[in-house]
Amino acid sequence: MKNIRQAVREQYGKIGAAGGADCTSSCCSPNTGGSTACGGQTSANLGYSETELADLPEGANLGLGCGNPQAIAALNEGETVLDLGSGGGIDCFLAARQVGETGKVIGVDMTPEMIERAREAGRNDATQNVEFRLGEIEHLPVANGTVDVILSNCVINLSPDKPDVFRETFRVLKPGGRLAISDIVATAPLPDEVRNNVELHVGCIAGAATVDELRSMLTDAGFSDIRIDIIESSREAIRQWMPDSGLENYVASANIQALRP
Repeated sequence: MKNIRQAVREQYGKIGAAGGADCTSSCCSPNTGGSTACGGQTSANLGYSETELADLPEGANLGLGCGNPQAIAALNEGETVLDLGSGGGIDCFLAARQVGETGKVIGVDMTPEMIERAREAGRNDATQNVEFRLGEIEHLPVANGTVDVILSNCVINLSPDKPDVFRETFRVLKPGGRLAISDIVATAPLPDEVRNNVELHVGCIAGAATVDELRSMLTDAGFSDIRIDIIESSREAIRQWMPDSGLENYVASANIQALRP
């Protein structure tokens, strides 16, 4: 577990320092040779509109993710939003536009390089209602019952302790608060050689939980109204991330929603 966490921290620190993921690699790319020029292309393929992408501050879009969680979040003005694994801040800055000046957005990431990049993007944008905090999603630096909506984009699958993540999200949400998550899930049992491959864990594949496992973890954490929708069309993108691997037969992107009673 410690080795996985350290590998994830190191690889995403490199991506944050380099300024983006490789255009041809996976959503949570273990490659770090790309550039922010790839970000727009990748994000457009994941469901972000041209208008959304054009409105982002420079450096916020690193081309990481496996969906657009805001498409299912239905954010309202004045809400407090928390983004798990905020990276360069793309979802935070977009959420900030939706919740307005009376709302607030908090991004949490465990890599100092990502936090610095996101904060710099915020300074370039003069955004007032977004802040970025260094921390692990299993130990959120957020007070109990203070958040209306939690977003996450292809991050929870990277955690070696997903039940802790969901317990933490339940803790910080207000009663009636909701989850809106885009993530990679396993749709068939992963072969042992995949499950035990650290590089594939960093690449958002080996750590994917099944739909039943996710539903059980969310239920155990206290959530209700759980909905997990597989996006079958995402398999083609996964095939392009890792050509000739056949991994698209085992994993897919999904939209995950739940409520805190």
